[in-house]
Amino acid sequence: MILVFEAPISGKAKLLSVLEADPYGNPSFSRNSYKVKEGLAIGQDKGKVFVYMKATDSFAAFAREKLKEVAVECKPEVASAVAKAIEEEESNAEIGFGSIFG
Repeated sequence: MILVFEAPISGKAKLLSVLEADPYGNPSFSRNSYKVKEGLAIGQDKGKVFVYMKATDSFAAFAREKLKEVAVECKPEVASAVAKAIEEEESNAEIGFGSIFG
């Protein structure tokens, strides 16, 4: 499943501290992987920062619990738009690397 959370841009430092805490824990955000993007960079609200991640059901429960103080889960239409923008960005990066390395 894909999860997308949003937080005010003013809370980005606090959000990052939660995401980066205990990188060797099981579970941890570092082990699961995530992407943090400012809204302006992905065509969304410039006053927000977004966290995108792919997660299992058990990790989704962990993420919701850990992030509840610093971020909220996005509405489905916003989550879909954010996910699409990030996945397109990843795809374009892979295509770029492919053309460099042939």
